[in-house]
Amino acid sequence: MSNQAETFRIAVRKFGPFESAMQKFWDSYCAFSGCTLQLDMQIMDLHELYESTITHQGLAEGIFDIAHINTDWVYEGYLNQAFEVLNPYINTSKPVDFPNGWSKSLLKLQRFGWEVAGLPFHDGPECFIYRKDLFESETEQANYLKQFGKALTIPKTWEDFHQAAQFFHRPDEHLYGSIFACYPDGHNTVFDFCLQLWTRGGSLVDQNGNIQINCQAAVEGLDFYRKIVNDQTAVHPKSKEFESVAAGLAFANGEAAMMINWFGFAGMCEVDANSKVKGKVSVDLLPAAAGETSASLNVYWLYTIAKGSKNKELAYDFLKFATNAAQDKLLTLEGGIGCRLSTWKDAEVNEMIPYYHKLEQLHEVANTLPQHKNWTQIAKIIDEMVLKAINTTAESAGLIGAAQNQINKLN
Repeated sequence: MSNQAETFRIAVRKFGPFESAMQKFWDSYCAFSGCTLQLDMQIMDLHELYESTITHQGLAEGIFDIAHINTDWVYEGYLNQAFEVLNPYINTSKPVDFPNGWSKSLLKLQRFGWEVAGLPFHDGPECFIYRKDLFESETEQANYLKQFGKALTIPKTWEDFHQAAQFFHRPDEHLYGSIFACYPDGHNTVFDFCLQLWTRGGSLVDQNGNIQINCQAAVEGLDFYRKIVNDQTAVHPKSKEFESVAAGLAFANGEAAMMINWFGFAGMCEVDANSKVKGKVSVDLLPAAAGETSASLNVYWLYTIAKGSKNKELAYDFLKFATNAAQDKLLTLEGGIGCRLSTWKDAEVNEMIPYYHKLEQLHEVANTLPQHKNWTQIAKIIDEMVLKAINTTAESAGLIGAAQNQINKLN
């Protein structure tokens, strides 16, 4: 190791559980392997992480050794030769129980032909997260029945979701009906738009694989989304400022009855020492339009090795260690979501997070975003479209049509 740089640089998604877990992984790895390099964690939010690793070629040029990469970006990074292809390393020394130790759904998006560009780091599909103590309260049930003439149940339709949000909205108690993450970063509102589209029977792509959002399901979904996000009697007042992490922290702080967010933020409610809703939370499938089936979104995080790294052998050895069963479970106990099947079924994990086993059910209805060379640009167009819907009175159909015209120029 004398020829290596004195530090080992990892680009880390800004999120407390990720940061603490990565430090513990590195400390344990150094104790295990004898590695003497100092860890230099570059902690960044979503936009900065994408810009640093992909746009400004931080991985290709070896500014980092390893990076957390969202599967939204992995195709673009692969095309730009940002990642070290892992096949030669895997063929020489596989991670423990690879590939059978993971759900197949977590091994697809980083594979291009036979080439593998990353290993699963953090998972957790989008889901419906709610305060079970409120929904199960006899007082709340009686009041709901009196107000609406029907039983208070887990919302199966978006209309039921909206009604429940209005029912639980109590600003004077610092409790809001629901939380959305509408921060304009090309991710949050894009994901929400996709979920509205899919749960209304729509699709993001046409039969030729081109992005096609100009449909009735999209109009109905955008109409509903802009209506509820702007409903001051149903939604947390800071929703337009929140990205997913901030929304998750507000929920863990007891500020909302319901939330559409990543599974990991439900898990965080049980393991974060600062959580005010420990033991009061559960998860379920997302609501859908009447007569339609639920859907979810499977976007996950990868460990990738920088194409330009001078420490590739060490980087892979560390990734083998960081993805083993013990570290995967540790990530979960820190507040992330481990990716191994062993973690999903672990008795201690399920005792701590009683709904952890539902991950398999959520994966069964989870869609993925299309792997398109221009997806980042397309997502920006969709993001701008949704933000215009939220912040103006322009008709949804017109906004969608204009966005589709922009997308067509990229196809």
